[in-house]
Amino acid sequence: ISVGNPFRNASAKRVIIVGLDGMDPGLATRFMQEGRMPNFQRLAERGVFRPLDTSNPSMSPVAWSTFTTGTDPSRHGIYDFITRDPCTCAPMLSSTDIKDASRVLNIGRYMVPLGKPKIKLLRKGTPFWKLLGDKHIHSIIQRVPITFPPEPFRGLLLSGMCVPDLRGSQGTFSFFSTASGDAGQAAFTGGEQTVLRRNKQGVIRSRIVGPDNSLEKGHPRLTLPFSLIESKDRRSARLEIDGCEPIELELQRYSDWITLTFDAGLGIKITGIVRFYLMSLDPDVNLYMTPIHIDPENPAMPISHPKIYSVYLAKKQGPFATLGLAEDTWALNERVIDEKAFFDQAMLICDEREQMFFDALEHRKQGLVTTVFDTTDRIQHMFYRYLDPTHPANRDKESSAYAGAIARTYERMDGMLGKLLDQVGDDDRTVVMVMSDHGFTNFRRGVNLNTWLRDEGYLVLKDGAETSGDWFEHVDWSRTRAFSLGLTGIFVNRKGRERSGIVEEGDAYVTLIAEIMRKLEALVDPENGQRCIRKVRSAIASADGPYRYDAPDLLVGYEGGYRNSWECATGAVTPEVFTDNTKSWSGDHCVDPDIVPGVFFCNRAITVERPHIADISSSVMRLFGQQPGRHMQGKMIFAEGGAAAKVAGPLDPACLTQSGSAPGALVHPEPVVERREAANA
Repeated sequence: ISVGNPFRNASAKRVIIVGLDGMDPGLATRFMQEGRMPNFQRLAERGVFRPLDTSNPSMSPVAWSTFTTGTDPSRHGIYDFITRDPCTCAPMLSSTDIKDASRVLNIGRYMVPLGKPKIKLLRKGTPFWKLLGDKHIHSIIQRVPITFPPEPFRGLLLSGMCVPDLRGSQGTFSFFSTASGDAGQAAFTGGEQTVLRRNKQGVIRSRIVGPDNSLEKGHPRLTLPFSLIESKDRRSARLEIDGCEPIELELQRYSDWITLTFDAGLGIKITGIVRFYLMSLDPDVNLYMTPIHIDPENPAMPISHPKIYSVYLAKKQGPFATLGLAEDTWALNERVIDEKAFFDQAMLICDEREQMFFDALEHRKQGLVTTVFDTTDRIQHMFYRYLDPTHPANRDKESSAYAGAIARTYERMDGMLGKLLDQVGDDDRTVVMVMSDHGFTNFRRGVNLNTWLRDEGYLVLKDGAETSGDWFEHVDWSRTRAFSLGLTGIFVNRKGRERSGIVEEGDAYVTLIAEIMRKLEALVDPENGQRCIRKVRSAIASADGPYRYDAPDLLVGYEGGYRNSWECATGAVTPEVFTDNTKSWSGDHCVDPDIVPGVFFCNRAITVERPHIADISSSVMRLFGQQPGRHMQGKMIFAEGGAAAKVAGPLDPACLTQSGSAPGALVHPEPVVERREAANA
């Protein structure tokens, strides 16, 4: 069946979207003014550079879902990384539901699944690249968050954020050490430690812990024995893993990707890939292993559409990181690895992403190419303390060696952009956009909303307890009216929604949320006398989509410098409401969305003063001459029908000023906004 020319009404034959997660307009402006980002300056001069309004909440799974569907969270249903199960109040992943096969055949100690495991994407709405594919305009989509499992469409897709590791977690690292400690294993947040012992021959023997064996009753963990033999000069070591060729490990240098093969029985083998990093050999042996990534050449779970796409990329460029949160932030937070190891890891992953991005450009001369780079986000999270000499996270840590890490990362992305612009040249039928999902700010102080709710009488603990462990361990649900889980929200314990709900609908509910909103917006940090919360919004009152009832009842928009504390995010209740953030994770964006807009660069000028991340998908549809889906809420930001293309009005510098931020928070300068039409504007 002939479909004619799908580009007959298009004003662009190719659209290239480079997603730089977390790139901040204020920092981008600073580095452009310092001459560190000449290619971004070139792109701004040719077209436009503007702040890009983000979603509420201003976090990656929410914002990228808005980008993907062109809708607000009340229509795509993603409000955080995690939410609570209303039946149990236990945490559950917001984006994906994974269940084993419902029926099995018992053969001795084995349980053979009759059917495939069920993996369901929980994000609602239709991706705009599927709508384009339905019109025979093909796309290559790489590492856009909340695309696991991949949805079929006419195009190629490699899933991004929320792809699990081989163990089914969002990333569990391993740390092997001869340092004194309890024998066996110790737990870190995000990882596990194994204490190593040398045998009489001086050889260290241990094992790698892999995924659960779902074929065997009791689901025991699959393991792989290994030996570590130190060199005589103690500058390197040989790693021998069952089933692998020996690997020579050099000090403070990552190994290549190594394929691990676990034997599940019945002839079934499961493969994953890891890198090792030998931190030290003297006085203690300290060996770090990344989480076990799904092997892109032989994926145990679907990570691409079609399945052969990840296999093709692995054959073309070698193994690559597949874990959604590939840069191991928790290993640095727990000080298992240092800044050098984290930075090197992030750059290796960035190199892989750049290689697959340019491969996509080579194969997609018309249609859509979209690749998201996470590097900017991860480096800012972990190195923001270097921008603030008074940051609490600098205590007991060196604070100068990686002072330029964020600038180096922005420069790294500028170099990649330069190659892209040189490749595109003067092709006016190719639209190049560079965008981020949000910006960044300081994270100096944590706020435990559960502790505040306890102090105000909205959350009650059992048996007179004053504190509670993770996941609401000691919460008395029969007397609790509100609680917090995740990074931005407060849930009301509503009758008929939560299993043990006590708050009646109607006046009781409305009165309660109004009271909490009023009190929270007046909350003051006793350390400095500043308000810590800019705005609290009712999720139900501020949106009208069908999934607004799945949202936290209240969305808390912090001032710069503040965020939900680490303990609050996991449902714990601590003695104090306010605590210093001393973790390496020292920058964040889970604040009021007005504080952290993203960036929007393009080689074409736009017609609106403040583009929104929801506008991108609708605008791309129209660039290709197609009507946006009826569900999409964004507007067209490019000129149509020969209209003059220019940015309307001057930029308001206040949009980039973090007013009310804690001491040390950065005040962003106004972006440099230049365009070819400036002389005629």
